[in-house]
This record gives sequence, C-alpha cells and structure tokens, in this order.
Amino acid sequence: MPRTTKIVATLGPASSDPETLEKLVVAGIDVVRLNFSHGSLADHRQRVDALRLAMHACRRTVGVMADLQGPKIRIGKFAGSKILLKPDQGFILAADCELGDSSRVGLDYPELVREVTAGDVLLLDDGRIVMDVTAVDEDEIFCRVRHGGELSNNKGINKLGGGLSAPALTDKDKEDIRSAAVLAVDYVAVSFPKSGADMRQARQLLAEAGSRALLVAKIERVEAIRNLEDILDASDGVMVARGDLAVEVGDAAVPALQKRIIRAAREHNRFAITATQMMESMIHSPVPTRAEVSDVANAVLDGTDAVMLSAETAAGEFPVQTVEAMARICLEAEKTADVSLEKHFLDRVFTRIDQSIAMAALFAANHLKVKAIAALTESGSTALWMSRLNAGVPIYALTQDIHTRFKVCIFRGVYPVMMPQTGHDRDSLLREAERQLIGAGAVEPGDLIALTIGEPIGTPGGTNTLKIVRVGDAPTTD
Repeated sequence: MPRTTKIVATLGPASSDPETLEKLVVAGIDVVRLNFSHGSLADHRQRVDALRLAMHACRRTVGVMADLQGPKIRIGKFAGSKILLKPDQGFILAADCELGDSSRVGLDYPELVREVTAGDVLLLDDGRIVMDVTAVDEDEIFCRVRHGGELSNNKGINKLGGGLSAPALTDKDKEDIRSAAVLAVDYVAVSFPKSGADMRQARQLLAEAGSRALLVAKIERVEAIRNLEDILDASDGVMVARGDLAVEVGDAAVPALQKRIIRAAREHNRFAITATQMMESMIHSPVPTRAEVSDVANAVLDGTDAVMLSAETAAGEFPVQTVEAMARICLEAEKTADVSLEKHFLDRVFTRIDQSIAMAALFAANHLKVKAIAALTESGSTALWMSRLNAGVPIYALTQDIHTRFKVCIFRGVYPVMMPQTGHDRDSLLREAERQLIGAGAVEPGDLIALTIGEPIGTPGGTNTLKIVRVGDAPTTD
C-alpha cells in the first residue's frame, strides 16, 4: 500500500532550482508551501512555475499552499543589529524608539503598551528570552529580564497565556491573498486566527479574488484553542503550528493539544497538518535524531493528514534526504495503524446520502478485502469523508475537475487521478475508471474494487451509488 500520510515541504533558496525540485517530487512531496513572510510575488511565481514543470516531468500531482505571514508582533531594530541581555537587568520596550540599544528597543506593534500590565510575562525570540513586566506607562513597557541571551533585530514577541488583540489579517495578508489567487494556489494558511470570524473574513477575501483555495487555520494562539470548534466550522483544515503555540501555552502542553486538535479535525471532516521543527536537525545533518523520528511517527499515529517541513527544505543542506527520511518514517509508522472500523460506526447517524455511501464503501472495502476504493468525484468531498477513517485501503479520487485533483493531495490516504472527459454515461465512466487505475498501477485484472459515483453524473455532492466490481468485469457495451 502506498504511503498514506502526506508530506508538505517549504520551498526556499535550498529547494527552488529545477533539479532539486524534481528530486523533491520524486522523493515524495505532496504539497509545497510558499512562505509569504519572505520573498516577492515574482519569487513565488518562479517557484510555482518550476514546480509545475517538475510535476509534468515526474507525472505526479503536487499541491501548492500559500502561508500568510499574519500579525507577528515584533521588536524593532538595534543600532548594532543585536545585543546581549543578562538575567535581572532592566529593559524597556518602547513604542517610539527608532534604533534600540542594550537598555531599550522599539515595537512594530505600538498597541502592545495598552495590552499588557505589570505581572505579565513576555517571551521574545520564540521563548528564548523571558521578561517580566514590572510597569507600563503611556509609551513604554518596563521589564526585568528573567532569562537572557542574544537578542537581534525584528524578533517576535508573545505574551504567556495569550490575550493580544492584533488582527489575524494584516494589510499585507490581504494583498497576499490576492497574490495567492493570481498564482492559483490550492490552499491558503491563515496565521494567528483567534476565531471563526477571522477565517470567514479570509474566505470572503479569497472569493472576491476569484480563488477556490481551501482555507487552513494555523492553531498557534491560546484563543484559537478556546475557539477551536468555531474555527473548524469556518475552515477546511487546520495546522498544528507548534512553535508559537508552545510559547503561549508552554511546551509541555503541546503534545496533548496536538492530539486533541487532530482528533477534533477528523471528527469535523477537516484535514490536519502537523508542523514545526519535525526534522530540525536535518538542516545541517543528513540523518534525523531519534527524537525527531519518534515525533514524526507519533504525529502519524495521532492521525494527522500531513507532516510539514519548514527550514529543513527551505534553507537546509539536505532537503531531498530530509523528505526521503520523513517518507520512510511515515511508512513504518503506518504499519501499526489501527484499521478497525466497527467502533467508529457505533452510535453514528449519517443524514446525508453521499456521506452514507462513503461510509458504506469503507465498511465494504474493509470486510471484502478490496484492493482499492475509487471515488468518482466532482468536489472531492466523498474522498475526504472516506479519509477520516482508516480502512487500510488506498482511496483514489478520480475527477474531471482540475481544482479537485490538487485539492485532495493533502487528504490522508487519498491519491488524485485525473479522468479524461468521457461524457455522462455511467458504464463508460466505470470502464475508464478501471483503465486509469490499472494505468496507475493501483489494481490488476481480477482485483476487487469499490466504486462510488453520483447520478445524474457530473453533479457535485451527488454521490449516491456504491458498486463492488472485479477489475475486467465492467460492461463492454453501453
């Protein structure tokens, strides 16, 4: 069985040349991430164009995700680019400071002075620097350094326990949404959403820009945990963004939250991506640490749809080896995945015909030991529902819709197959489905397959038929 967990790889200087991109596609990436915190629209366009050439050469489908920068609250710049902070020294965060020194630095979010009070704890540079707020006046936050170290330009600030009100979508994000639409990306990730309203605003902006991209909510604020149900309702998927999340809630709380978020996503028929430092050591090493191997494997066992690489592939020395190692770890972890479906059907009521057909296909496939499930789908929804449970059977999303072909790349255990336009005759479609599956190496004559299809054919959301067929037995006449 092919690997079910998908791999998202961030593109950057180390992975954007055509030769490396082609090697990454061969190594098994399923989605590339464009980090809109860095680079211009021209840079991103060049990478997307190069990716599409690599896909064509390798005959593989790879989705594209635009990751918005979001309202990262940062300090300003220092006169000498960096300073050294010592424990117990005083330090000031000032709204009106142009160039900082060893005693103070400016803020790119002046409103911070109105959102903290004495007794709050601020964490800078992903928690490496910890400061206690001792007093606040109109323009300055007075702090005492608890944990010091080197602090350089433009490092981020978090408040322990959350509570900062910066809006999820900045002016830059709104412009980047329009750029993402121009690039025809398949997914847009929204940074630091606090509620479903943030995601609904992003969806409206995407629609106005003419994009059908799926929306991913990056869960990295305390408020996002509190409003998880609302965010899931307003999103297509979530990302467990463990870096900023760990800074706000404490690193010890993250493993349990990861499991909770992934489980909630699956229960809401949303996909989940696990991210941040998964193979961090491979930025400079050709092999991962044992802890990283366990981290990736545990995300797979938690049921994540995808695992994500950031600096490892964007700027690391071994981008291809990193993807190859991650693929091996995923495959090994998947061998121990639970494929029992009965417990998932107990006390469940399915009110939609198409969702009931999807569940019936899983149940039949599991008991009849079919070789593959083929979902002839316009929207991809049937394939998504099937992928929420692990039947131990690969799911092939056969579609005539180019958007759906790329959309399903992120779904766990789902593999896109582009169907040629064959009209609206069911028997012709079934014969073509068999031909495509044989051509993809998914099945051989004599294998059992479960096929789902909607009639009238070509109607999104209309899956209403399940057929169990033996490859080679499809009708040869209309």
